[in-house]
Amino acid sequence: MSIRIVLTRTAKPGKTSALAAAYKERCRAVQQEPGCEQFEVFQGVENPERFVVMERWKDEAAEEAHRLLTQAGQPVVRELSVGAGEREDYTYNRTR
Repeated sequence: MSIRIVLTRTAKPGKTSALAAAYKERCRAVQQEPGCEQFEVFQGVENPERFVVMERWKDEAAEEAHRLLTQAGQPVVRELSVGAGEREDYTYNRTR
């Protein structure tokens, strides 16, 4: 069963453009990972410092493999963000 993750992060002051660029590169890399069905980043219109990451993974094993890669090699996004961000996990059940 697919896993949906919604992650929200806020750029540090003065780092919005750098975070947007880092996420652009991140999207390219993550979309190539096995089991990735979606990895997209949206930037707020009213609050451009706020970014929402929408992820969908084939299953828990694929998401766990991604999480391990992220912990090992993605300090740039964390360095450009305030705090750890907010994360919610969902079981993905298509409704249409």
